[in-house]
Amino acid sequence: MHPRCGDQDEEDSMTKPNGGLFHPATAGRASEARLPEPGGFDAHTHLDIVGLPVDGVLAAAADAGIKRVVNVGCDLASSHWAASSAAEYPDVYAAVAIHPNETGAVYREREPVLAAITALADDPKVVAIGETGLDYYRDYSAHEVQQAWFRAHIELARRTGKALMIHDRDAHEDVLSILADYAPWPPYSVIFHCFSGDAAMAERCAAAGYLMSFAGNVTFKNADALRGAAHVAPPELMLAETDAPYLTPVPHRGKPNSPAMTAYTIRYLAALKNLDVADFCTILQATGSRVFGW
Repeated sequence: MHPRCGDQDEEDSMTKPNGGLFHPATAGRASEARLPEPGGFDAHTHLDIVGLPVDGVLAAAADAGIKRVVNVGCDLASSHWAASSAAEYPDVYAAVAIHPNETGAVYREREPVLAAITALADDPKVVAIGETGLDYYRDYSAHEVQQAWFRAHIELARRTGKALMIHDRDAHEDVLSILADYAPWPPYSVIFHCFSGDAAMAERCAAAGYLMSFAGNVTFKNADALRGAAHVAPPELMLAETDAPYLTPVPHRGKPNSPAMTAYTIRYLAALKNLDVADFCTILQATGSRVFGW
């Protein structure tokens, strides 16, 4: 998978699977943040970019109380890989799509590529169409190309009844406008992956019933606006994710991420919301069942 898939600025330090920077103890230390029952899940990860044996990554996640992961495709190859890994591992689920930064590269082959994504979406363990959306921070794909692909993915999500998993970077207004063109949306069907808005954006998403998935960057010192969003987001419209190997939460910021680290983000969000960790896990698990149908 292409490194363009990652979110936020820390992606740039890891442009190869694992970046050669992984220390085997990193994932193991997440056990110190082990979640109480019913545990949690990683709503968005990239196991192929993590670049480690999947069995070990899942074992470390389970040791931290992370019981399921949604492995997300960014192009056709990684979407195939996501679907095949979901078929192989009971606790792995998949999302498939063409990332907005990859849409320009396949624009001339749009019909066959979209047909291939559509075929993958029929798999019952493919639980979302994503990641898709708009990225105006990078200039890899023209805005109109991204928008055309976003609409095609939206239509696929609506036809299949799968959740829509959105990548929104510096494109809030256009993303919300395009989503509004397809309103009303069924409950628990739209996810803003690696939510990057402020409190006002969170209130708009909540009013529309959109879910906000928070990654490890909510723990960063400079993330006051993001914390403001998490503070006002209704707990039942929140998810937690890693976007691994990117955006590792404090206290392991700067190291490659892995699904086990979701435990730190869940604990942080629970404290921010003044919720008992076990109670927040119960809410997350109920939301995950509604969104992903597991």
